[in-house]
Amino acid sequence: MSTKANYSLNEIGTGKPGFYRTRAIIEAPFYGNNVIKVNTLKEAYNLAKNSPGVIVTDMPVYRGEEFGLEADTKVLLFNDGSITGRYAAARRIAGEPNVNCEELDKIVMDAIYDTRWGVLYHAEVFCGLDPEFMVKAHLLIPEGEENLLYSWMLNFQYMSDEYVRMYKKSKPIGNGTEPDIYLFASPQWRGTTNPNYDPNCICYFNTDQNCAAILGMKYFGELKKGTLTMAWAIANRNGFASCHGGQKEYTLSDGKKYVASVFGLSGSGKSTLTHAKHGNKYGVTVLHDDAFIINTDTCASIAIEPTYFDKTADYPVGSPDNKYLLTAQNCSATLDIDGKIQLVTEDIRNGNGRAIKSKLWSPNRVDRIDSPVNSIFWIMKDPTIPPIIKLSGASLASVMGATLATKRSSAERLAEGVDPNALVVVPYANPFRTYPLANDFEKFKKLVEQKNVDCYIINTGDFMGKKVTPKDTLSILETIVEGRAEFKKWGPFSDIEIFEWAGFIPDMKDEKYLSELKARMRDRLEFVKSMDVFKDGYDRLPEDALRAIQKVVDEL
Repeated sequence: MSTKANYSLNEIGTGKPGFYRTRAIIEAPFYGNNVIKVNTLKEAYNLAKNSPGVIVTDMPVYRGEEFGLEADTKVLLFNDGSITGRYAAARRIAGEPNVNCEELDKIVMDAIYDTRWGVLYHAEVFCGLDPEFMVKAHLLIPEGEENLLYSWMLNFQYMSDEYVRMYKKSKPIGNGTEPDIYLFASPQWRGTTNPNYDPNCICYFNTDQNCAAILGMKYFGELKKGTLTMAWAIANRNGFASCHGGQKEYTLSDGKKYVASVFGLSGSGKSTLTHAKHGNKYGVTVLHDDAFIINTDTCASIAIEPTYFDKTADYPVGSPDNKYLLTAQNCSATLDIDGKIQLVTEDIRNGNGRAIKSKLWSPNRVDRIDSPVNSIFWIMKDPTIPPIIKLSGASLASVMGATLATKRSSAERLAEGVDPNALVVVPYANPFRTYPLANDFEKFKKLVEQKNVDCYIINTGDFMGKKVTPKDTLSILETIVEGRAEFKKWGPFSDIEIFEWAGFIPDMKDEKYLSELKARMRDRLEFVKSMDVFKDGYDRLPEDALRAIQKVVDEL
């Protein structure tokens, strides 16, 4: 599937696909006489390494010539200032209640006008790495932000000969009704005096029109997730489940395949679980650890990005994984004994140091997994949930994903007064949804109900004060994949089973534990109820979602 970029004259006009107000505002400046087209990664690298403030380290990019770079390319470092995470409070999504598109459109108009005095760069990438789903995305960004441009082109798929040929062979998404994505970014935006918005930053999405404006935001993660937000919205409209998670395929000794999908926020362990090699006891192929989609009819899966945007805190200086770094953000640097500039990858300067790693980091990386998904794992950091439980019943399986509970990540910049330690619900571990929550509920329900996908909850945090270690979680996964896990009815629940893991067996006669468990399940119930009125019911869930979680509470 491909998006549409060029139109015959009779396809252009009011109300026709691709021709609506916000899109018209955002697309037009891409054709300005102050715009320079950046066509290759080599061009982007040369611009970025000479951009003010960029640190050109002495760390070589490993096998960079295999993906469009020169053999002597070096890892680049850039630091953003004091803001080193995403800022959800700045997001405004067209179609949601109380989002004033007319007001936002005028703010974007003025932001675009202010860029006429300088040079702008225009780059293109593909989101989606298989002919079944390939979206073309365009970025327009001012001079001085060359490192962001380069990182964006690295994060997604640049226009290589191979992928251009693949794209030309793909069929138009929605019979040509889906236009290319257009993203306008102005990190040095002067701000607004409108009291309805943060005076310094706005992230405005109109995903029905496949366009967005990111204003006053310097952190690369805003461009990455902003682009993914729009690609996921297109996927949602065209029969795919949009996934913020990781997926891998196991090949067992008898040749049997097992495909596992893990869903969790940054810091939940989803990347660790996705890339774990399990001591090489299986054949393992990795689809991605952050962004993919599942065809809800065939259950095949497609990666959206070729590279990985990972925390650097887990990979100290000298870690073999750092061989695969392409760019780094919000890390320090120092000189080694040979006088070479090296990254300081642990979070000494600030939290949430990040780097883009090449596709080569995962030796068995694929862009598509044809084998149907066998299981979904919701990763939660809820101290009342044992290390592993299994959910039966499609509505319960999906509503538990819709009420996925976890703790905040250091990848987020929180509004003033928000408790960073509070347990929060982030449906399907995806805070980047721009369409009604019921869409995801129905798609994951379909996978369980019609496609016989198993559904589990994994707790990678603490269980009643005792830490669940990565070793515990990986051993549990291996037992499930090998078909050795023995699940049994858990306490009073008719639709939840438990695989009792040594050291983490819940005492169902402990009144304190039962009280806390009941409170956390009631939190989920109240969350589902709250969707009836939150945003005027925009994210209201179907009645069977409420009934499924109410049944769990009643049984307690």
